[in-house]
Amino acid sequence: MAGSRNQLVVPQATAALQQMKLEAAQELGVQIPQDGYYGNVSTRDAGSLGGYITKKLVQIAEQQLSGGSR
Repeated sequence: MAGSRNQLVVPQATAALQQMKLEAAQELGVQIPQDGYYGNVSTRDAGSLGGYITKKLVQIAEQQLSGGSR
């Protein structure tokens, strides 16, 4: 998450979030910049990535709260 101004509540989650970002980009067909600069990524693609990641995080939280796994 190079260049991100957001601070993680759990800094140890950085690698997992980066992996989730890469998986989301691959599924959505969005090219992740090698240098970490997202200024050239379209707003639509960046929004798709953010929305996809948020959806996945909510699913994970719901599974943990319900005590089950899907």
